[in-house]
Amino acid sequence: MRRRFLLAGSGAAALGGFPQVARAEAAWPNRPIRMVIPYTPGGATDAMARLTAQKMSERLGVNVVPENRAGGSGTVGSMAVIQSPADGYTVLFSASIHVLARLVMKSVPYDPVTDFTPVARVGRGPMLLVMPPSLPQTTITEVVADAKAHPERWTFATSGLGSAGHLASIAFNQLAGLNLPITPYRGSSPALADIAAGNIQLMIDPILATLPLARGGQVRALSITTEQRSPVAPEIPTGAEAGMPGLVGASWYGVWGPRGLPGEIVRKINAGLREAMFEPAVVKRLTELGFEPVAESPEDFARFIEADVARNTTLLRAANFQPE
Repeated sequence: MRRRFLLAGSGAAALGGFPQVARAEAAWPNRPIRMVIPYTPGGATDAMARLTAQKMSERLGVNVVPENRAGGSGTVGSMAVIQSPADGYTVLFSASIHVLARLVMKSVPYDPVTDFTPVARVGRGPMLLVMPPSLPQTTITEVVADAKAHPERWTFATSGLGSAGHLASIAFNQLAGLNLPITPYRGSSPALADIAAGNIQLMIDPILATLPLARGGQVRALSITTEQRSPVAPEIPTGAEAGMPGLVGASWYGVWGPRGLPGEIVRKINAGLREAMFEPAVVKRLTELGFEPVAESPEDFARFIEADVARNTTLLRAANFQPE
């Protein structure tokens, strides 16, 4: 924001009698920042976004206001950020799904890589394969056996096309030799509600959203997507233990700005989050949820995105996935 100050009267006279116009650039930030979350409240992305917004607010000294703008598998909220000025007062908080939009959807009104400025990756964590507790199967081996005999009984839910859970569901189908349908939802919360109700049979979603439901008995956790059991949930077997070696994957979360976001703003947000997400209380909270913070520069984040897109492009092509 620019403010113009007209030096007049005695001040102008003191400067030789010539009116002067001085421009002072207000220091950023000097007003609230909007953090757009392109999914519904209640899921893993929403939970991570609200924690990140709180820490950004503490570090920057202004309110960082989370705003859920769900719709279009994340495109509605993402477009809201693109259409905002690149002044640091509107940022996007999303998950790995964001960078894969063009790989999984036929029509995306932006390029998720080149139309956004990577600011900071803040966390990562494993996922759980969950199902309704009303079903009799208790292992992946049992699920695969029944799905091969009665494929019409089984459908995957996913929080969104291109999400880490969606990619893991594709991998599940590949590893099992199945082609179970995968139904996208507008975020984790409504999808998990349908799992709990028994309307959908399978879902792979971040532990941040699924573990509380598994602990509460609303869903049954079949496996975790790590090579070893998690100390946070030692009772949940790995994919290999449950009958599917190779079912390994993680979700990750980050902050983006519109294309053209000034470097000094990018660096200021990044530096604040690299410190804030490693505060002992934050690390403890994330660890309790099965997650871990990430500390990397904006340049490292951009390189990570490039590698992630390349890796998942290979997975989707191998599965002959067709954008929807």
